[in-house]
Amino acid sequence: MWESILLTLAATAGNNIGKILQKKGTVILPPLSLKLKVIRAYALNRAWLIGFLMDIFGALLMLRALSLAPVSVIQPVSGCGLAILSIFSHFYLKEIMNAVDWLGITLAGIGTIGVGAGGEEQKASAISIFHLPWLAIVVAILFVLLNAWLRIYRRQRKEQELMEYEVVEEIIYGLESGILFGMASVISKMGFVFLEQGFPSILVPICLIISICCSGTGFYYQTWGLKHGRAIVVSTCAAVASIVTGVLAGMLALGERLPSAPTARLTLMLGWVFIIGGVILLVSSTRLVRHLPRSLRHVDKSFNVRKSGSTRVRESNPSTVIQASTLHHLMPTSSKEKA
Repeated sequence: MWESILLTLAATAGNNIGKILQKKGTVILPPLSLKLKVIRAYALNRAWLIGFLMDIFGALLMLRALSLAPVSVIQPVSGCGLAILSIFSHFYLKEIMNAVDWLGITLAGIGTIGVGAGGEEQKASAISIFHLPWLAIVVAILFVLLNAWLRIYRRQRKEQELMEYEVVEEIIYGLESGILFGMASVISKMGFVFLEQGFPSILVPICLIISICCSGTGFYYQTWGLKHGRAIVVSTCAAVASIVTGVLAGMLALGERLPSAPTARLTLMLGWVFIIGGVILLVSSTRLVRHLPRSLRHVDKSFNVRKSGSTRVRESNPSTVIQASTLHHLMPTSSKEKA
């Protein structure tokens, strides 16, 4: 169990840090295209190339982790990617972190330990190939309902001639992207389970292709939500929906079970809660700090100034890091990040 958790942490670290390095490299690069001159410029850019390789390596490690452990363990732990990215940004990019950031990282770390201590090895339950279309039907119904809800609010906003997006619209975009990210992990795991049960090996690449399509579509919904709505709402909903979807779909479609021992079950569930809480704190830390009592804000500011001196303040808009944290299973798509 701990091996798969460490693989997941390494995978999500590779994906997140890789995305940041790619983004850093593209600052001086032209928009990605199939022109030989452009491709050569990307290949010769050290930061972009290292980030690209880290991203691919992270994706491979994630597939390996999914082949070893239940999705209900892997998916929550992958949510710690934002915590790893925050630590990397603090020490490598010299960005200042506030007290809420450190609290979120601590909660995510405690949650990861809880998931590792409470999780247990499981024998693969017998699943049918018909579970795949059932999953597709359930997701399709969810999206029909969410999009119907979205249309209603869009119509109301147009009738009232409102320019700003309603919070419900931001929540829907976040939920849709998170559901797709969670389903991508479940479908990847399903391919490995099919292989273990003696199904034709062709099902593995089919499941992986479907998984990548889910991740790509999730990226589209998340990018659309981040473009038109508030990053804090879209990103939080996406992160939480991804974890919850992975856990529930893993249990319902793959027959994954909670630990039999009450203590282990409680530890695992508390681990899930701590990870979700840590992710929410990391996403919303900048805004939460503004609502702290003035005395606490003064202490936090004094601590940061004393610790970092001339380092720059952390970027208040978290959209750039959230895209990385939720795309842990998607192969690099730098061309989509140029905007």
